[in-house]
Amino acid sequence: MSNANTLASADAVLESVSEPDARPDAKPPASVHPVDEVLPTGKLAVLGLQHVLVMYAGAVAVPLIIGGALKLPKDQIALLINADLLCSGIVTLLQAIGFWRFGIRLPVMMGVTFAAVGPMLAMAANPALGLPGIFGSVIASGIFATLAAPFISRLLPLFPPVVTGVIISTIGLSLIRVAANWAGGGAANPNFGDPLYLGVALVVLLSIVLITRFVRGFFANISVLLGLVIGFLIALALGQVSFAGIAEAPWVAAVYPFMFGAPKFDPIAIATMCVVMVVVMIESMGMFLALSDLTQKKIDREDLSRGLRVDGLGTLIGGILNTFPHTSFSQNVGLVGVTGVRSRYVCVAGGLIMLALGLLPKLALAVASVPQFVLGGAGIVMFGMVAATGIRILHAVNVTGAKRHNLYIIAISLGMGLIPEISPRFFNKMPHALEPILHSGILLAAVTAVILNLVYNGWEAAKDEGAHAH
Repeated sequence: MSNANTLASADAVLESVSEPDARPDAKPPASVHPVDEVLPTGKLAVLGLQHVLVMYAGAVAVPLIIGGALKLPKDQIALLINADLLCSGIVTLLQAIGFWRFGIRLPVMMGVTFAAVGPMLAMAANPALGLPGIFGSVIASGIFATLAAPFISRLLPLFPPVVTGVIISTIGLSLIRVAANWAGGGAANPNFGDPLYLGVALVVLLSIVLITRFVRGFFANISVLLGLVIGFLIALALGQVSFAGIAEAPWVAAVYPFMFGAPKFDPIAIATMCVVMVVVMIESMGMFLALSDLTQKKIDREDLSRGLRVDGLGTLIGGILNTFPHTSFSQNVGLVGVTGVRSRYVCVAGGLIMLALGLLPKLALAVASVPQFVLGGAGIVMFGMVAATGIRILHAVNVTGAKRHNLYIIAISLGMGLIPEISPRFFNKMPHALEPILHSGILLAAVTAVILNLVYNGWEAAKDEGAHAH
């Protein structure tokens, strides 16, 4: 297809999503919350693609790491990636659409969690376990998390604004390192920090700022996508985009259960992965509370239970379909804050795109050709938005008079939460079994804030304030 035809097609798409009868500022009926609003198909497709682009690098990182540790051949690593994308699409649909007692029904994108990487690398190094042992532990921990979700959700009263504000701020601040690594070209890149990478990342960031400042309507809602397109075109012109592997990749790839053999169920591996899932669910609860604040849709304990059950069910499905534990992706929470688009059906569209990527390797590799330094500029905006949401919640917390001790809760909890990010080797001498807990800054901040809130404000006051907040 010629460049002229491509540009004409792009113009046609943008015109189709900007029809007067589908104005982005048109108010939905009073009875429909913006979270439940179904946008026109064209808008959903473009906004869904935006969500996929900002999560893609994180979504495929875990299978690349595990596949590399196991020294798998390239075609088997490709299978892990295909399975990862397919499962992420399935679980995103479960979470955003919801059915029966599953699904938070908020704009959530699901993907493989990094919290399980450490334990899975240890399993990969054990010849008696390998991938079958990993998948066995993933399946068992998925069943555990599904059953444990209602009990974890009972902790909701312990999360008043002083606690949720700390957790959400920690989520955003801890992710700034990820954005910085992206902007530098990727932590493993020998040319990390090249001025070219930093310059393109800065252009992406400035593009998003200018679009959100001077553009209105639908194009403001896709400011991140437009910034990524601008950065990609600059990187392409500078010869920094690689399309390697696309020609050799098959058009269609089948994903079916237990492609790497029957799972092995090792008690120690299962116990370790169950601990990881508790960490994942605590982190997910923070994400859900952040989304509740961003979308202005209150959630209760049963909503949390439905969302956490999908963490478990998605992990179970992941183990069966040759992939790893799943959780909500925080960069997409930040994207909701940046764009202001609250419809969960945008993430439904994103889930469908992930399904397609999992089944169409050529398409998946085309999306993967977006350089990490292009994502970096957008990452700074999105992750900073998550942190800003937490700060806004903390701004409303009373820190004077009888509640002056809330400052200690905020200060100490933020400090604890940032230790693993600022000093990754801080807990290296601690028992290896504690790694999933001590290396999760979000969990450290959450546990510290909950305990200090009980110490300073008491059980009854904390419970009452938390119940009223949600």
